[in-house]
Amino acid sequence: MPDTAENPGNAPSQGPADPTAEHVATDLSAVVGRLLRRLRSSSADSLLTPSQRSVLARLEDGGPATTAALARAELVRPQSMRLTLGALEGHGFVTRAPDPADGRKSVVSVTEQGSTVLAGVRAAKRSWLADAITAELDGAERRTLAEAVELIGRLVDK
Repeated sequence: MPDTAENPGNAPSQGPADPTAEHVATDLSAVVGRLLRRLRSSSADSLLTPSQRSVLARLEDGGPATTAALARAELVRPQSMRLTLGALEGHGFVTRAPDPADGRKSVVSVTEQGSTVLAGVRAAKRSWLADAITAELDGAERRTLAEAVELIGRLVDK
């Protein structure tokens, strides 16, 4: 039986010198999941749920959109998106206006207050991660991590 004191379930398992794609995928999925949870908790004082953060970021980065377009982009039902947008609108983080292309629809945009809140959430995440990298990794490890980020980016963008 393996010694759980050496690998309490928080570190990637030690695989062979030339790990299989399946082994790397398993470890990467686990580590990315933990990283996402840590990043979310770094801005826990935020008023936003993860889905609200995602929608607000999508609007901030991609510009105004209809409820239907946001639902498709976020892979949720339009009814769920309406609830998310209603909460964001209730906080004053988004606003609706008639769609210039089709007056029967409305377009949702981020407000200045929404942009400010999102910037704070992003800053808290970046700060936590930069502090962790500085505290835990030496120069060579930071270079290795930077290379890994490029590789992961290639996988995600494919």
